[in-house]
Formats: sequence, C-alpha cells, structure tokens
Amino acid sequence: MYVEQVDFFRGASMIFVNKIMKIGVRKSMPQGDVIFHEGDPAIRFYILLNGRVRISIGESGHVVYIVSNGGEAFGWSSLIGHRDYSASAECLEPTQLIAFDRDRFQNAIEKDPANGIILYRGLAMTLANRLLQTYKMISSDMIAESIAGPGTGQFQEPDLPGG
Repeated sequence: MYVEQVDFFRGASMIFVNKIMKIGVRKSMPQGDVIFHEGDPAIRFYILLNGRVRISIGESGHVVYIVSNGGEAFGWSSLIGHRDYSASAECLEPTQLIAFDRDRFQNAIEKDPANGIILYRGLAMTLANRLLQTYKMISSDMIAESIAGPGTGQFQEPDLPGG
C-alpha cells in the first residue's frame, strides 16, 4: 500500500504525508486482540495496513463496520474531539496497522493547516461513505422486516368480509 493512495491523505502534499507517517507507530496484532473498547479514552486513530478489524457498538457487540481494505482509517473519534471511542475495534485475523497519537497528530496539523484541511476533507468523505453504507443497510433491513409474513417469508392475506 502506498500512503498517497489512501483516501484520507488524497490531495495532501507528500512532504506533509511523510511528516504524518513519521509520527505513526506500526503495530502487528493477533486475531482476537481488542484495539480499543467503546468508552475507552480516544487517544489514537489507526490506518489499516492489512488484516480485518470489526467495529462494533453496545454490549451485544452489534457490528457496524468491518475495516478490511488497506489504507482505511478507524478510531476517528480521537480526531473530531470526542473524549471516548464511540465503538469497539477487534482484530478478526492477524492485523497490521499504523497507530497515530492524537496529540502529536493534532500538533502536526496545526503546523500545516492547509494540508490539515485536505486531510479533514478526506476524513469527512470517508465518514460520509460509511454513513451512506449504513443507511443502505438499515433501509434494506427495514424493508425485509416490513414484508415478512408469519414463517413463510410472504404476506399473510387478511380475512375479508363476505368471503
């Protein structure tokens, strides 16, 4: 994966991207490791290099997203001012990622606000795409629930008078 191909950094100068990448720490994590729990302090964000990470919410662990493409960012709560993570992240297989400390990252952006704006636009686009995917998933679930009959997958015909 080439960093300049990551949507998150698309359009930013290579000098800026290189500075950002220098503050990241590469990590290898085994399957089953939890990267962060919902409610933990949001002190880092991550870019997946390879592997798969399940993002889930609530005590039941409802899956809201699977991070599976190299270059995808997650743990973005730390970048938008949330004190705590809004979801949990768990490795579904051996995973390699880059972890970025929130404070060091913010410091780098403050030193280069023009590229920082480009980066945040990339973040906004990433989040917008995930939100649209979620809308599609929710709407297809709602349609399926509204047409389900009792055990047959079909509508139950109503009892009509005079019939």
